[in-house]
Amino acid sequence: AYIIKKQPDPILEARVDALVKKIKANQGADGYFNIYYTVIEPEGRYTDRDKHELYCAGHLMEAAVAYADATGKRDMLDCMEKYADYIYRVFVEEKSAAFSTPGHEEIEIALMKMYLYTKKKKYLDLAAFFINTRGTSDEVGGWRDSYNQSHLPVREQTEAMGHAVRAMYLYTGMAMLARETDDTELLAACKTLWENATLRKMYVTGGIGSTNVGETFTSAYDLPNDVAYAETCAAIGLMFFSNAMLACENDARYADAVERSFYNGVLSGLSLDGESFFYENPLEITLRDKFECSHGKRRLPITQRVRSFSCSCCPPNLNRLLPSLGNYLYGIDGDTLYVNQFAESALSYGGVSCTQSTSYPCGNVITMKADGAKRVAVRIPGWCKGFELNKPYVIENGYAVVENDGGEIRLTLDMTPRLVYADCRVKANAGRVCVMRGPIVYCAEGVDNECSLHSYILPREISAAETFDESFGLYTLKIPCKRRAEFESGIYSHTPPTVEDTELKLIPYSCFANRGECDMLVWLCGGY
Repeated sequence: AYIIKKQPDPILEARVDALVKKIKANQGADGYFNIYYTVIEPEGRYTDRDKHELYCAGHLMEAAVAYADATGKRDMLDCMEKYADYIYRVFVEEKSAAFSTPGHEEIEIALMKMYLYTKKKKYLDLAAFFINTRGTSDEVGGWRDSYNQSHLPVREQTEAMGHAVRAMYLYTGMAMLARETDDTELLAACKTLWENATLRKMYVTGGIGSTNVGETFTSAYDLPNDVAYAETCAAIGLMFFSNAMLACENDARYADAVERSFYNGVLSGLSLDGESFFYENPLEITLRDKFECSHGKRRLPITQRVRSFSCSCCPPNLNRLLPSLGNYLYGIDGDTLYVNQFAESALSYGGVSCTQSTSYPCGNVITMKADGAKRVAVRIPGWCKGFELNKPYVIENGYAVVENDGGEIRLTLDMTPRLVYADCRVKANAGRVCVMRGPIVYCAEGVDNECSLHSYILPREISAAETFDESFGLYTLKIPCKRRAEFESGIYSHTPPTVEDTELKLIPYSCFANRGECDMLVWLCGGY
């Protein structure tokens, strides 16, 4: 539906229409629609909280809204309104289900979108019911509480916990609800959770959820590189949550998080040819560690993308995100147009128009021209240490705000490659640094560098030769550095290793594992 809205496609539309026809023909008279429980286990409807009934319903509802918006066709939306009405009756009026809230959140977002599209308050009320009931019902009890964010009422939650994707979907729904109902207490909880996730539990790539055990968050600063889970869907979820927060508060930090996740932790989930995927996105690969993995000593992420998974949520989630990127570029608040992300684009909405021209994130110049807005607020990325703007401006919450005279606004960003340091509490990165150019995180791969990646030592001040790579669509970097020589007479020595001058080639992190299996490293020795 998102694709069709941008570019009409009769073949794609016909395929959707055929599916909608089947949904309509097989939906229950009461509105219920779930193939498994209709065909296999009709007596099990709403008896097991972990079976994703409401989660699947939410995805169908989001699709129905998107398809109606794209085509004007309401058949699927009518079906999903009927389904939502049934869910309202079962959960709110009758309270006849065996549980009160979804095990896997998603329907909260969908119901908010249903409400925003149809303006029917019942869907807002149902979203509020699921959000406000979480952590308050008799479902509480046992180890799974925090796993599905049911350990506390949502307004009392202060730490991002449990399954990372479920958490992001819940928090997104919370932020959407807070905005529509002016609920300052709920928004304050969202802000606390967002800061905990991004300031204590996020990888430099924007990945979240560091362990495969339950696909969950762990404790603050626990961010191992080689066993990083960092599910693609979780990074996408962080984009959802951050964008929902940006709709509540014009704070550039939220847009920074969207940018970090997208260019690094999200795009790494997709191969350059678009045909294979990562579910997990590690920040370090050492092929010799496979010995431990093959003997059951330790679990490591796969090192090459694959075409499908037994749980194939990440590939379609990428397809859900990519055609809707336009929703992340701009915001309008009163008489101010906010430029949140940089991309070649044109906006026309509610009497406001804007054109943006740039080769970002390769190029560092963004030009804009806007009409219908008194002020234009242009995000100054948090990573940027210097910029030039061709108009007088004031800084407000990370945005350079200019009075709009209809002329060209030109922003030039300093995108000199730079070192990034981790907090000392991230033990995996002690004595290490990583390299970024603009919003892009870089890594070293064994295919480009002849020696062990752990032997290279980056200087405190780096200079990088930049070369555009057609296959990546981004710049690669070559950085003069040092390299420790291997010992010739055993593993240990009382004599310091010989250090020689060399250079290290780095590629964008999102492009790793596209040229065969090899070692990979984001956090490198040095910089001190």
